[in-house]
Amino acid sequence: MSDESLSEASLLKPGQNCWRREKANRAALIVDACDYYRLALRAMLKARSQILLIGWDVDTRVTLTDDKQPEGAPTTLGPLLTWLSHQRPELNIYILAWDEGLLHVPGRGTTPFRMLRWAFDPKISIKWDSNHPLDGSHHQKILVIDDALAFCGGIDITGSRWDTRGHRDKEPGRRRPFTGRRYDPWHDATMAVDGDAACALGDLARVRWEVASRQKLPAAPRGSDPWPEELEPGFRDVDVAIARTRGETGPLEEIREIEKLFVDLIKCAKRFVYVETQYFASRMIAEAIASRLAEADGPEFVVLNPRNAWGWLDETVMSPARAELMKALEERDIYDRFRIYAPITEGGADIYVHAKIMIVDDTYLKVGSANMNNRSMGLDSECDVVIEGIGREDVRRRIAQIRTDLLAEHLAAEPAEVEACFAETGSIIKCIERLRGKGRTVVPMDPGDPGDIKKKIAHSEFFDPEGPGEIFERRTRPGLLSRLGRSRGRRGAG
Repeated sequence: MSDESLSEASLLKPGQNCWRREKANRAALIVDACDYYRLALRAMLKARSQILLIGWDVDTRVTLTDDKQPEGAPTTLGPLLTWLSHQRPELNIYILAWDEGLLHVPGRGTTPFRMLRWAFDPKISIKWDSNHPLDGSHHQKILVIDDALAFCGGIDITGSRWDTRGHRDKEPGRRRPFTGRRYDPWHDATMAVDGDAACALGDLARVRWEVASRQKLPAAPRGSDPWPEELEPGFRDVDVAIARTRGETGPLEEIREIEKLFVDLIKCAKRFVYVETQYFASRMIAEAIASRLAEADGPEFVVLNPRNAWGWLDETVMSPARAELMKALEERDIYDRFRIYAPITEGGADIYVHAKIMIVDDTYLKVGSANMNNRSMGLDSECDVVIEGIGREDVRRRIAQIRTDLLAEHLAAEPAEVEACFAETGSIIKCIERLRGKGRTVVPMDPGDPGDIKKKIAHSEFFDPEGPGEIFERRTRPGLLSRLGRSRGRRGAG
């Protein structure tokens, strides 16, 4: 297939459902923060000119690994960055986090003193991003090193994120910094890319820095190779698309590339859509899924979601919205092709799904910060990366391996067992239903009845608006169940 025909067949369109498409010589999916933190540390130790750490939250007390490092480098984030600023005189370090995180700094032990020291360190700059719409947040999670390596996904370097892929009930390393308090199992993911794709993410991070600080940063000189030696590339010589969300604020125009990308991926699916997401509360996405469920030969949809939301506000807002959307979709799922599951540990405890992964037909792999909720479509700042397997059987095989690997993790099964089951059934739903059992597994989501008050909150979308213009003004687009409230099908019909 020619390059021209590949371009014509591609779903990814810069200026529509993505920002840029750039080449990565190497790319790899990293699952869970245990591996990501260790690999991020190894990469930062190779930094020569610039580190850009962009997050919803950053906690300087987080220990990145228990392994001893060469040259006596510290393994806790704050001391590590201070050590790097002293050891690498040519290195500049920039940290950008959502301004609400500033409220937590006084209660974070040594953090205020660390930041006071950084105020006098010309090589380290930290900013708190307040340049977003009212009620919006800075939600991107990006780490760029020398414009040669970038991590983009759902993992912040902050407390309560670290876990291993084992998600054990009694995991000694799963404790809060300083206090040592235990927290629940946590599942997450990020993508590593190098080459021009990493440079593009560097450009995006510098734009965000300029928006927040009014300071324009220079691009990092190319030439270094901070890719960690122990990180095996899953993909080589692939195009990486970068998609964004940004709420309109001041002179900044609204960007809704991720919303368009979600809908386009759902529309193009032929066999299946596999999703891991923290929330399932987006009206636009639910409408796109409903349309495909009405097709006799449409794809199946499998969503992995945490059983309970994180914090009382999310439980009050996101869980009722999920319950309402699930009910509406189940009434339209006349061909039985829609499931939401929640992963649990060996002892039956919830595993909190914070990953934002989407796999379509083993042809598209999307990883980033955007959830399936309204905020991620038009209010918060988000960044996702996409790898496409059109015309590349090696890429499609690798995406299939990732899907198999993720399902094996959640089902506590061997990848070969999952692969054989999928090959026999051709269905992710049938495969899950056959392999899930006792102990560590996934269970069907039972949203229950959220009650009238929570239903009203969910329908209003007041706390999960689709854009800044909908916070206090009359909604410019229909509400949560606008189109899903009409022409409901019945299971078993047709």
